[in-house]
Amino acid sequence: MKRTWYKEGFVYQIYPRSFKDSNNDGIGDIRGIIEKVDYLNDLGIDIVWLSPVYKSPNDDNGYDISDYKDIMEDFGTLADWKAMISAFHARGIKLVMDLVVNHTSDEHPWFIESKKNKANPYRDYYFWRKGRGKKKPNNWTSFFTGSAWEYDKITAEYYLHLFSKKQPDLNWDNPKVREEVKGIIKFWLDLGVDGFRCDVINIISKKRGLPNGKFKIGLIGSEHYMNGPHVHEYLHELNVDVLSKYDCFTVGEAVFIAPEAALKYVEEKNQELSMIFHFDHMFVDNIFKWILRPFKLKKLKRVLSRWQDKINGKGWNTLYLENHDQPRIVSRWGNDKEYHTESAKMLATMIYFQQGTPFIYQGQEIGMTNAHFTELSQYRDVETLNIYQLGRKKLHLTHKNMMKRLAYMSRDNARTPMQWNNDLHAGFSTREPWIEVNPNYNDINVEVAKKDDNSIYHYYKKIISLRKKYDIIVYGDYLELLPNDKNLYVYLRSLDDQILLVITSFTEKQVRFSLPKTVNYRDALLLLSNYEVNDNLTQFVTRPYEARVYLLNK
Repeated sequence: MKRTWYKEGFVYQIYPRSFKDSNNDGIGDIRGIIEKVDYLNDLGIDIVWLSPVYKSPNDDNGYDISDYKDIMEDFGTLADWKAMISAFHARGIKLVMDLVVNHTSDEHPWFIESKKNKANPYRDYYFWRKGRGKKKPNNWTSFFTGSAWEYDKITAEYYLHLFSKKQPDLNWDNPKVREEVKGIIKFWLDLGVDGFRCDVINIISKKRGLPNGKFKIGLIGSEHYMNGPHVHEYLHELNVDVLSKYDCFTVGEAVFIAPEAALKYVEEKNQELSMIFHFDHMFVDNIFKWILRPFKLKKLKRVLSRWQDKINGKGWNTLYLENHDQPRIVSRWGNDKEYHTESAKMLATMIYFQQGTPFIYQGQEIGMTNAHFTELSQYRDVETLNIYQLGRKKLHLTHKNMMKRLAYMSRDNARTPMQWNNDLHAGFSTREPWIEVNPNYNDINVEVAKKDDNSIYHYYKKIISLRKKYDIIVYGDYLELLPNDKNLYVYLRSLDDQILLVITSFTEKQVRFSLPKTVNYRDALLLLSNYEVNDNLTQFVTRPYEARVYLLNK
């Protein structure tokens, strides 16, 4: 297994709009991030992934880019950005930028030109098609609900948008588009960027002819662009022509992908991506996100173990439970009331001792919870608002039913302002923020957490320091134990003469744990636990959401 800095580092994702507001306009910004660089350094962070800060009309919170080489005014200037990367690098922290190149904003100069007439040289940068009589070019649907086609009166044709209608899809089959993307990548790498998180990168290649998709619940047409016909060819081209010439890494966001398909992206010999984000574990409590179903631990274990078993030794995994698109995990799979601290620590233990690069989302390290909004007017997310309208108008679901779904799964759950202290607006800003602060900020905030040695924050610091100390946590092999247990997730990591034993309980009930006799060891060291431990590891009864990590010597 090739050893590299991006496998050994701990990544922290910053959602800039909600991280820290330096000029008190209610919107987080780059200068606010600079104010908190020492906080990240003290936590032990090695790499920061920064969600988009490019110039954007902000239809989808910055994922609709109008200028890839400039900064959104809400966030500051390119000079501010340069000061930020210098502050990170001065402390040994790498910076990863978001690369959003499946689509642009409809206000990007390329699209503005492409709309002018059918002969415009930028026309083929996007997918423009005539309708089929009174019908749209095909039956594809958008990730944000509704048709994936928008009619434009100027040339009397439709353009493709797999997300918002203000996010037209780029045509990667056009070599000029690929050259433009290479130029964007090189621009930021030359400014010192250390890598990219590549947004929805496995859908950039569409099947020629854009045929109709098969009818199904959810996305219609996805079989024609998920892991599309030329995606590996195009990513290899980017890697060989640009990325391979820098000491950087790439993590691709890959929707609806199995580990067998993922290997084609991340096997080092293929020279494409360093790792990918998959979403298999994010679907254990839902079907296509908004159709909810009960959480079952056995299903989560099956999914995570499959990814560990298929990828380990051949490619590299990512380890995450939260990001800007997912609700807060302690509210989702833990208990954010009676066992808030215990369950948050348990979930961190479960995921971050597996093999892969760990990603923390801002606020996760203090156990931030879902927003628990009660009014539709409190939500800001375009996907959330579209889903509400779909549920009410097309599916005839009640307001109460839809609000319950939003409270559990909305992306805005992760986008409320970072809770720094118990000052006005949680210390995020002195002005009313762009989205409301979670009212529990008086109890859950960084200042309170840092003063409490038993806090979730200090537990995360321990996990980060342990990964830096023990190679087995980074590079060890993985083996699940007790796969049929409905309450306990137990696994081993092994490297040379050492074994790491990870025991986590997903219930507040007492559960008897017995170490399988197949696990042989000479002595044991308790590395981490979320309770005081005074008993033998071979057999004990768990406490609510208990977690333990032992280092065993053979």
